[in-house]
Amino acid sequence: MSETTGTGLPGSQITLFEHALRLHRMAPDEPLPRDGEPYPEDGLHRRRPRPQIPEDQRSAGKDVARILDVHFARASACPSELGDAFHDVHVPNHHNEHIAAAAERADRDRALRTGRWLVRHGTDRCSVTVGLAMVAAVGTTEDIPLIQTIGLLSHQFGPLAVHAFERLPGGGEALLWLADRVTGWGRVYVVEALCRLDDLATRSWLLRRACDGDFLNGYFAGKVATVAKLHEALGELDTDSVMLDHVGRLLHMMSDCGGMGLPLAHYPHSAAVLEAHARNVGSPDPTIERYFTLALLAQHLTAKSPEAAGCTAEQQVALRTRYISVLDREEWTQVAVAGLAAEDNRMRWLADHRATQLRLRAFPDRGPDTEE
Repeated sequence: MSETTGTGLPGSQITLFEHALRLHRMAPDEPLPRDGEPYPEDGLHRRRPRPQIPEDQRSAGKDVARILDVHFARASACPSELGDAFHDVHVPNHHNEHIAAAAERADRDRALRTGRWLVRHGTDRCSVTVGLAMVAAVGTTEDIPLIQTIGLLSHQFGPLAVHAFERLPGGGEALLWLADRVTGWGRVYVVEALCRLDDLATRSWLLRRACDGDFLNGYFAGKVATVAKLHEALGELDTDSVMLDHVGRLLHMMSDCGGMGLPLAHYPHSAAVLEAHARNVGSPDPTIERYFTLALLAQHLTAKSPEAAGCTAEQQVALRTRYISVLDREEWTQVAVAGLAAEDNRMRWLADHRATQLRLRAFPDRGPDTEE
């Protein structure tokens, strides 16, 4: 990945590209802490008045396109002149046809040089966003490292990075690289793009690593299960603990996705996946995450109707019984008690909810006179 950063605009301390790169170097294989926020220009950006989002969404981006048209009409105009040019207009951070068209109307090489300069040297998120939009529209495979780096600031730049990768050759591999290094909304953008690609090369990753436990995973968990053909891979659960854990997260997200995505009730293979998961879930050693996932699935099977759980009444009873029998094993109980003693947030939540009213050994009732 390139480390050339150039210089920022006068008065700036660090470019957003350099900010992302510095944080990335600290943990090259992990998401940036807090998605890289706050950005170096955060205080200045928030103090300035924010333009209104157009009521007519079809006009969003037209003001940015006009600024670009005027800029490119002047042959002598330099990219740095756009470094602080977009604060007074609404700048969409998703693909926008008006901005893309402005980049395509200009001389291609000039538009690309300008977009690259703004991404690499911009100290303001508005100008960097516009630069990335131009690179996404007219960029080449040479721009993949640049897009990956700024895409690490995924809440702001993830949507445009994803759009660029979807249109570039080799973009699937670039998406996988980014997927391992983003969370929150950025992960939603990237994983949904991987699902749209529907590429056999990404299936293994989707089956094992798509869900990281964030509640926003609910937006794509059902898509992952469907696109990756989870029901065809169930035979691997008895030997692949990584996949088994991930299937637990998928099931948990689909059991309580709150209307965000495909729920278990509408997933045609829910019963088969639940049965395969329950059959194998007691084999790996207990961990706090595994205990928490099983407790939540058991609660779902207790509180919901069989239809909402995606299975028959008979299957629901058998599944709940299986999960609770694993949770009540001595070694699993010890892990839960140790997690509670260490004030693990997940175990504290289960304790506060009396283990989701399942009467598990690790969380005995405290009696009616005990205050919560």
